[in-house]
Amino acid sequence: MRVLVTGASGFIGGAVVDRLVAAGHAVRVLAHSTDDRDGVESARADLRDPAALALAAVGVDAVVHLAAVARVRESFERPLHYYEVNASGTVNLLAALPEGSRVVFVSTAGVYGAPLSQPITEDCPRAPANPYAASKAAAEDAVAWTARSGRIGAATLRLFNAAGGVDRDGTRVITRAVDAALGGTPLTMFGDGSAVRDFVHVEDIATAAVLALENTAVGSHDVFNVGATAASVRDVVDSVERVTGRPVPLVRAPAHEGEVAELRADTRRLRRVLGWEPKRSALDDLVRDQWLSRG
Repeated sequence: MRVLVTGASGFIGGAVVDRLVAAGHAVRVLAHSTDDRDGVESARADLRDPAALALAAVGVDAVVHLAAVARVRESFERPLHYYEVNASGTVNLLAALPEGSRVVFVSTAGVYGAPLSQPITEDCPRAPANPYAASKAAAEDAVAWTARSGRIGAATLRLFNAAGGVDRDGTRVITRAVDAALGGTPLTMFGDGSAVRDFVHVEDIATAAVLALENTAVGSHDVFNVGATAASVRDVVDSVERVTGRPVPLVRAPAHEGEVAELRADTRRLRRVLGWEPKRSALDDLVRDQWLSRG
């Protein structure tokens, strides 16, 4: 297929592009500069520019839509910006696509909020607790209703915590723990470090995206959780120390009021429908890849 990838220059986007090329697809990336990878062409467009998007989407069969603004704290300060890029930008992209296109929309597990029942299934009601997650939920709706109209086929991937590989996002706990072991800023551990989150390797996310793309039919829409390994902050620290042989300096702080004790993904639908199995998402593997990426 001729596949347009938005957000291709990001941590996840780079892995998705590589996996698509390896699978034999012709990739066009929505980028701010030329991409020199073999089998990849570049197009320039902003999600807020319908005319430029229409040109970028000429002749494509499918899109993997990753581009978004994604800072939770910032979203409280700039909610309209988040809706403009994440929700309205997705609407603009859908309108630009040729009829019959396949769409993989990469969303966030943040749309679930903090459900009491664990692990979280795709049928759990959405209850986003911040403007970022709410804007992604609005974009999900646009994708789902467009698929229902018969104009596209689509899959929505709700990612839990991406990790592994060349991740420079200092808000992620594995990245921060590895940086602390390297002599950077000590890791702040809130409470006793027992809060559990679900982690998944960026390469396993890329595999899920390609599987979803190749198994989507026009008029259909499905939602898949993408997670793999449940681990606490304390587990992450232990893994970093085990893998690197270095201590992780810690700063203790009171637990955040109202922090959810556990957020775990139920991925049975992804495994059953698409045959997906994580290959690189064991906790030590996630930590090792992050450690090696730092040279």
